[in-house]
Amino acid sequence: MIEKTLKTTTGKLHVSIPTQLDEVTLGQMMDLQQTTDLKDIDAISILSGIPVDQLKTVRNFTDFQLFGDIVQSLSHQIAQLYNSDIIPDQISFSAGETTVKVMKNLSIEPAGAFMAAREIIADEISECIKTYGEENWQDYFNPSLKACCQLLAHYFYCKATGKPYNEYGAEVFTTEIKKLRVTEALPIAKHFFICYPNLSKQKTSFWQRLPRFWKKKPVFAHSKSLSISTP
Repeated sequence: MIEKTLKTTTGKLHVSIPTQLDEVTLGQMMDLQQTTDLKDIDAISILSGIPVDQLKTVRNFTDFQLFGDIVQSLSHQIAQLYNSDIIPDQISFSAGETTVKVMKNLSIEPAGAFMAAREIIADEISECIKTYGEENWQDYFNPSLKACCQLLAHYFYCKATGKPYNEYGAEVFTTEIKKLRVTEALPIAKHFFICYPNLSKQKTSFWQRLPRFWKKKPVFAHSKSLSISTP
């Protein structure tokens, strides 16, 4: 994390944001992707957890330049992550109180969890087919981060809680999944979306979703809210 204390119209504001991708949560990444017309100050708010209204009280917006450089670095790290097939050995939930070993054979069990996960995958494929057709959908398959989060919730619910499978409970468990580091969550989700619907391992274009997101809506592009320029 990088930290900086900024002067505001009412005093001081302590701001910190991640410097490494393994400090970014899946939930933060989902918020970045889902924010319409993302502006510089929105990105800082999401990554720091400080409301936009508080950030707007900072006296000198050029103080955010340092954070802009860090976000650009994170965008490059994201591109590298999507080329990785490394699955973590274990996942920790509830601030490390519960640790779940991630098996190399990522079979989904029990049956209820499998059926729910299969439905999530099928829905994402169906939406892609509507747009690109039966012949070409695999070339453009881009499951949403929301779907990735839901799938992982059903997969980890029983393992992490020790409770019998419950579909509603698994949906609520997405709150915990969002707290996972993005470097942990996405490689596992990638495996499910590639392998479970019998997709070719060569058809991995969906793994380009977030790198394209950063290019399409650069977090620190010039905006009216901040006078920050990017290289």
